[in-house]
Amino acid sequence: MSGYESPVLTGKHFMSGDIAVAEGGLAAGCRFFAGYPITPATEVAERMSERLPKIEGGIYIQMEDEIASMNALLGASWGGMKSMTSTSGPGFSLMMENLGLGVMMETPCVIANVQRGGPSTGLPTLVGQQDMMQARWGSHGDYEIIALCPNSPQECFDLTIEAFNLSEKYRVPVLLMTDETIGHMYERVEIPEAKKIEILNRPRPKGDQKTHLPYEIRNGTGIPEMGLAGEGYRLHTTGLTHDERGYPAVNPETQHKMVPRLVNKIRDNADKICKYEEKNIDDAEVVILSYGCTSRIAEWSVLMAREKGIKAGFFRLIVAWPFPEKRIREIAKKTKGIVVAEINMGQMVYEVERVAGGKCKVALSPNPGGRVHEPEEILKIVEEILK
Repeated sequence: MSGYESPVLTGKHFMSGDIAVAEGGLAAGCRFFAGYPITPATEVAERMSERLPKIEGGIYIQMEDEIASMNALLGASWGGMKSMTSTSGPGFSLMMENLGLGVMMETPCVIANVQRGGPSTGLPTLVGQQDMMQARWGSHGDYEIIALCPNSPQECFDLTIEAFNLSEKYRVPVLLMTDETIGHMYERVEIPEAKKIEILNRPRPKGDQKTHLPYEIRNGTGIPEMGLAGEGYRLHTTGLTHDERGYPAVNPETQHKMVPRLVNKIRDNADKICKYEEKNIDDAEVVILSYGCTSRIAEWSVLMAREKGIKAGFFRLIVAWPFPEKRIREIAKKTKGIVVAEINMGQMVYEVERVAGGKCKVALSPNPGGRVHEPEEILKIVEEILK
């Protein structure tokens, strides 16, 4: 390592969420970053451009656009590198087709979306949470995705590492759905020693390189072992429906075998992947559900409600996709209502409504973007839902 910087900056730091995302990626083993500058995610790329060239094996490339950036991630990953990019709304839209390609090719990589107000170019410098449904359904076809939502710079670091681990474990692109407020917020971030950071790596083949089948399932997990380009394995991968060799097999029989596997490797492990935070749920007559920066305001709304004698509970999505259906269903059965606070005109609220299934009232505390909620705005909806 002589002449190179350490990828893990162990210690206590005062840094923004964006910078913490970059440091989390480096700590997780990311050595390839391809991106295109876009507010409010540019600081992630800037940090990577400073740090990666000084780290052994690190490569930073500024691409001509987000379409090329996403393609570069996939190629780097098949070459054996842990890869990531960062973007915001308009760039996220451009990445959607190749996100689907990554899902189909089962390519580990991480995409950090620092959300801003939309639609279109919208509010480049101001906050939004308007890409949550795009994160789930943005690319075409049937697939499952994993998306995490940090609510602090510390979680930007921690959850970026978790995003890489999940991506490697399940061989799927993983989304870090942060937002402008968290991305530009400065707080203390504690980075542990490298040996204390859990790092997972993709399943690797151990058999004969000449007889290796890129998409053969031999480990009982539904996740194929991943050979790397240039190390001697027979490799073929494509966006077309493909067989175990990775060769195109455009027929219903292969589709009916392949697509359910791509979907079920996430669905069957949803309970392991889902993560959330809850407070005061046991006696709650109403629960405020939120994520990202909005969750920080929602906590104040819960305190204000309790001071007024309203038994309010707090529920935060840490992993938004897959959605924690089982837990929300349990909560819906024993509470009068769930208020969803999010910086959009209604996205995750519809998922809550679907899962609640009429067992309780569900209401939205909307916010079209550009600023965070005031606690009183959420409290007003809480009072209305209890009438």
